[in-house]
Amino acid sequence: MYDYIKGELTTITPKSVTIEAYGIGYLILMANPFELQSSLHQTVKLFVHHHVREDDELLFGFLDQPTRTLFEQLISVSGIGPKSALSILASEHQKGFIKAVETADQTFLTRFPGVGKKTAAQIILDLKGKLGSYDSEEKTTKKQSAEDERVTDVALALSGLGYSQREIDKIKKNLIPESNESTEQLLKRAFKLLLDK
Repeated sequence: MYDYIKGELTTITPKSVTIEAYGIGYLILMANPFELQSSLHQTVKLFVHHHVREDDELLFGFLDQPTRTLFEQLISVSGIGPKSALSILASEHQKGFIKAVETADQTFLTRFPGVGKKTAAQIILDLKGKLGSYDSEEKTTKKQSAEDERVTDVALALSGLGYSQREIDKIKKNLIPESNESTEQLLKRAFKLLLDK
């Protein structure tokens, strides 16, 4: 139903964030909400999974599509619910989890909350050989995140110089950094775009 939600990040809690888009505040559950701390009151984009149960509807948010894919693979396993999947994604041992699945290391998998021996065996049965694509896509995501950090730094600098959020948002879509472009070079390009407006 939803692919992503883009809007102003208005609230961050230990378990969720709220994004306001077109006058609607979307409560979105995340593995590590405070990763977005530097983007509070700025425009953010989260990929989402819409989880529907008989008595509830929940939105789960992710910074990129590969992480959402991993979440959806996890909840497809019998015995793994959304909360357990988020706990795995929140763990610093996420890479270890993927390696444990590929090497059938049940003992390592039982370290994660809500994962017993039976569930660990089911995870290996269902996901072994299917998580390699996530690992390779992760490198691309990290590169994109580094690029996004440069744009965020430029936006903060412009805000500090007195430019309005509306002016900054207008030029952001044209601020796609090249691989070897420094933050300073990107800032110069931003000034040129602002002057052209």
